[in-house]
Amino acid sequence: MRDIYSILVSAMLLLSVSACYGQSEGSQLVDLNKAKGAGEEVATFAGGCFWCTEAVFERVKGVRDVVSGYTGGSEQSPTYYEVSYGKTEHAEAVQIYYDPQVITYQELLDIFFVAHNPIQANGQGPDIGKQYRPVVYYHDAAQKSATENTIKKLDASGKYSKSIVTEVEAFEEFWLAEDYHQNYYELNPGNPYIIQVAVPKVKKFKKTFPEYVKAKYSGEN
Repeated sequence: MRDIYSILVSAMLLLSVSACYGQSEGSQLVDLNKAKGAGEEVATFAGGCFWCTEAVFERVKGVRDVVSGYTGGSEQSPTYYEVSYGKTEHAEAVQIYYDPQVITYQELLDIFFVAHNPIQANGQGPDIGKQYRPVVYYHDAAQKSATENTIKKLDASGKYSKSIVTEVEAFEEFWLAEDYHQNYYELNPGNPYIIQVAVPKVKKFKKTFPEYVKAKYSGEN
């Protein structure tokens, strides 16, 4: 039954990819010095399909903005088609701009390790391939240390049946995905993939961390 479910959801994603292909192509390199607001910090997480991860962190208190894009590869200006079909080394990821006075990096990490499956390598749920690999891209030594310590604690806790495979890599550059991927969850509520895969992840976050949910999202279904 699980195999049939995975096939159906994968088919939904392929249909979504096909629908998106043919729209405006090409990504843009993000200049963090211009993208960050005063006093803000940045976190970069890859947790499978970026539609899902973006939707989770858009709902977190202290987060001003979340954008979807591509990172972890050497190719320039990767497109959604190239990344989603594994034609580059990039992973789908999100860039999170947040106020450290409201939400800490450690708290964002805690949310991230609930929002993705840290024991599934090269994929998340029905999305299989290196483009969906789970990775924390750290921006400084403090973020690296916090991530490594979090993984050690989770491994030692016995919470998971296998060792955590979420990778920890230094951040290099982030390519902003095409416009039609930004706020995809909000703009495409009827998309079958959003309903079957993204909505459950958002609900899981809200149930696990109700204290971190922005007020405007507290009453949504």
